[in-house]
Amino acid sequence: MDPLFLIAIPVGALAGFLAGLFGIGGGLILVSALVFLLPAIGVPGVHVMHVALATSLSAIVLTALSSSNAHRKRGSVMWPTVWRLLPGLVAGGVLGAQCAGMLADSVLRIGVACFCFLASWELWRGPPARPAESPSIVPTSAILWPAGLVIGVVSALVGIGGGSLTVPLLIRLGATPVRAVGTSAACGLPIALAAAMGYVLNATPPQSLLPPGHVGYVHLPLALLLGASSVLFAPMGARLAHRLPGDHLKKAFAVLLVMVAAQLIWRGIKPG
Repeated sequence: MDPLFLIAIPVGALAGFLAGLFGIGGGLILVSALVFLLPAIGVPGVHVMHVALATSLSAIVLTALSSSNAHRKRGSVMWPTVWRLLPGLVAGGVLGAQCAGMLADSVLRIGVACFCFLASWELWRGPPARPAESPSIVPTSAILWPAGLVIGVVSALVGIGGGSLTVPLLIRLGATPVRAVGTSAACGLPIALAAAMGYVLNATPPQSLLPPGHVGYVHLPLALLLGASSVLFAPMGARLAHRLPGDHLKKAFAVLLVMVAAQLIWRGIKPG
């Protein structure tokens, strides 16, 4: 195994912890790290973003399993809401992966950077001002199906489990923040599965250009390493999500996302 792969272990651990703690951000950390790592292991520049997104989403399958199970045990997953979102999430994940396959690396890079800025702003300004009317509120609005479709498409295009979109939506619909995070974690699994499958099926033409270890656009060894290490730390983040207000931590993470966006743009425009 290439020694560079060992970088995936701490990166996956950080991504899993953040996914469990905030319900957002893990995939953006994975994509950013993969953009650095993939060229060093032979992935051609024109496909770096495609492989980074596909590999991130494949790793998120394991992260979402661990994180959602941890939240389920604490009773913070609103299953009726998950079922309302599910059809749109799956359809959107597949559609987003198909769209990504038709976009250039530079377009995907700018899209992920812009999304990092938006996610950073969402974290910095905090949850919506409107509080939940009751801890028992479980959103089942008709808007959830089309909202799920949008969340699935965007998530596939930027390599995330959708938490940075799902959490604010559910809070605005009346859910408490901790239940929004738990439900978002459960929604990350169908998004990641559908989008990863889309990236696998969408890479037949460039397959010969990719180094060994790929299934479609997914770098399977990296996805397994990232996912396995994230599984160990997602429950830790989920436990802390139930104990800490985390306002200062969220703002620190918001700054980190701005740095992630900046490096994505820089690596896209610098010579060579």
